Amino acid sequence: MSKLRANERRAEIMRILECERVAKMTNLAARFKVSRQTILTDIEILMASYPIETIRGRYGHVKLQEGYALYQSFLSQEVQDALLRNLGKFDEPDARLIVGLLRAHGSKHNLVRIEAFAF
Repeated sequence: MSKLRANERRAEIMRILECERVAKMTNLAARFKVSRQTILTDIEILMASYPIETIRGRYGHVKLQEGYALYQSFLSQEVQDALLRNLGKFDEPDARLIVGLLRAHGSKHNLVRIEAFAF
């Protein structure tokens, strides 16, 4: 990976945490070809805006707080619950559209409920 500017590197760190939830500081430093101190500074800056937890020390790591989604849902939880409750009442083409909408714009913690309606 080529050297990124600080804001690009921080955005990529957040994407990594969104996918993997946990990352070792030393692995992040190696991935971005920067020092561990640079990663620590990035994490401190990110912690001001995101629910990130750190474990310091030689084997320190960073993790995104459980249940947090970087890209928040466009649908309120109330709307998601109503759609999921009534999904069985729709014909298959409409149900497929609603499942797609929920996958794209719903909360990640609803994925198990959504997948129960997979076609």
